[in-house]
Amino acid sequence: VQLQASGGGSVQPGGSLRLSCVASGFSLNRYTIGWFRQSTGEEREQIACIASNTGSDGSATYAGSVRGRFTISRDDAGNSAYLQMNSLKSEDTAVYYCATDSVRGRGTLVTVSS
Repeated sequence: VQLQASGGGSVQPGGSLRLSCVASGFSLNRYTIGWFRQSTGEEREQIACIASNTGSDGSATYAGSVRGRFTISRDDAGNSAYLQMNSLKSEDTAVYYCATDSVRGRGTLVTVSS
């Protein structure tokens, strides 16, 4: 049972990245999926989550810090979730990871710097 985030990297302010979260060993379709981030010296922040399409409405919610810039989506057939990040700022620099209520994936580093 595992979640693996990928797609991080270095980007200039104003740029974009798309993070992927792939599940193995279980099916994501019944779970709410969250994207979290943690930067050095800061507390973990939940930035987005998307409800299940099975038993719920598949709706997405966002932290104020990313609303309007980031978009979370899910592909249940592919057992995956995504985080499209646009208009990146230096303060978005962090390790990003995905999680359900019981499984947390390994993170991917996003660095936003000129």
